Amino acid sequence: MWNIDEFLSGLNIDLDRLRDVFTYDPQAPMMFPIDIDFSRLKEVLTYDPQAPMIFSSGIFLWLFVAFILVYLLLQRRTTARLLFVTLFSYYFYYKSSGTYFFLLGLVTVCDFFIARLMAREAIPWLRKAWVVLSLFINLGLLCYFKYTNFLGETFASLTGGTFTTMDIFLPVGISFFTFQSLSYTIDVYRRQITPLTSLLDYAFYVSFFPQLVAGPIVRARDFIPQIRRPLFVSNEMFGRGIFLIVSGLFKKAVISDYISVNFVERIFDNPTLYSGVENLIGVYGYALQIYCDFSGYSDMAIGIALLLGFHFNINFDSPYKSASITEFWRRWHISLSSWLRDYLYISLGGNRKGKIRQYANLIITMFLGGLWHGASWNFVLWGMMHGVALAAHKFWMTLTGRKKGTESHGIHRFFGVLVTFHFVCFCWIFFRNAEFSTSMDMLKQIFTTFRPQLFPQLVEGYWEVFALMALGYLLHFVPDSWERACTKTVIRLPLLGKAVLMLAVIYLVIQMKSSEIQPFIYFQF
Repeated sequence: MWNIDEFLSGLNIDLDRLRDVFTYDPQAPMMFPIDIDFSRLKEVLTYDPQAPMIFSSGIFLWLFVAFILVYLLLQRRTTARLLFVTLFSYYFYYKSSGTYFFLLGLVTVCDFFIARLMAREAIPWLRKAWVVLSLFINLGLLCYFKYTNFLGETFASLTGGTFTTMDIFLPVGISFFTFQSLSYTIDVYRRQITPLTSLLDYAFYVSFFPQLVAGPIVRARDFIPQIRRPLFVSNEMFGRGIFLIVSGLFKKAVISDYISVNFVERIFDNPTLYSGVENLIGVYGYALQIYCDFSGYSDMAIGIALLLGFHFNINFDSPYKSASITEFWRRWHISLSSWLRDYLYISLGGNRKGKIRQYANLIITMFLGGLWHGASWNFVLWGMMHGVALAAHKFWMTLTGRKKGTESHGIHRFFGVLVTFHFVCFCWIFFRNAEFSTSMDMLKQIFTTFRPQLFPQLVEGYWEVFALMALGYLLHFVPDSWERACTKTVIRLPLLGKAVLMLAVIYLVIQMKSSEIQPFIYFQF
């Protein structure tokens, strides 16, 4: 039965305060204007570092409802609508990172004018100087906020000196919006797009809130042509948007959060306290957790954008179905992997300068891709392992004479998927653990203290976790045609049916949510 108290409490609403406001009080009869608790309202609407605003939070739900109402009122007033969305996006970023929203503005203004000046410049070396300035600004901000302490500690350890860690706050999503803005200036430099003439349009592109803090990284050439188009949301777009929001919310707030809080975190925090079989299941759990967490965010971002009339490219395509590590990176975080390919790997020479250079370029690209994820040696190691694996796969394809894009079938594909999945899981161990020694402890437990006889007891004690893991992997490995069929079913639902579906998933999230909001994993990157 629907429980309104549980529903409201799940949305972080003070029920006692709500009842006080709406029940009769002889000492305080309602008068106009209504007495509003502005201190409480201020707490809700200002930045709280312990509770950043995310798509699965109650405050976002209420704000988004109000946002949609204004958005629809401005549907025929394009400039006013763009300005409203841009202001809301900056507020969204403020609720995620506090006053650091000024960095977003700095990057936007600098790259807008750099691109304009670069497009007017006919002298090649001056054009290159402008794009280098854009690189310096974007990567300079990224390096300062993300890598200052890491580089200082590394230099001190190499020289035998000492380094005092600086108290530097890492703004949420800085890796995403700097890469997105860089793609614009580089594309202008390559003459693949012409620069925008309106600063508002560019600010709208860089700050568009659905993908602002955790991607996907949207290319300017894909998004900019949509900005000034008349607002139009077809029934198919609306239905697909609802399906993506519902599925993303379910993956993030039901599967990922539950198995993380109730099992995965316990294993990774103290691997030596658990047997090898528990550590192995913990690794499988983390593989599912990070996929559901990040792809769930991407699904919600793409779905919200569709409701607003904008199309994003897919960011995850069932990556654990991959039969090779090369295929995995065509399916996992597609917006980042394609960005690294187009702006880093190809710029290094790609496969144009011989096989040895190609292998080196792959390793360098993935090394920097690992470093992009965080200022820690565990991310560097994770990236290097993937880079070496990509180079090894390219070498194997050369030896066997297989052409690029050729897919295996039958038993060969089955074993390819099995090997690739376990290699990816092995790498996730080093990605998740900040300390190399902790990763080695996990591997030691798995290979020396496995104790498979504990498995039935483990299933009995954590049956809810195992049920959600089984469901998560089942949904991941079902044929793509099933997902398309589900999408079409949601599209065909009447508006009331879509609303009931959304409320049902929200209610399920409320029933299973932990006491604290679980931020998206990729917020830290």
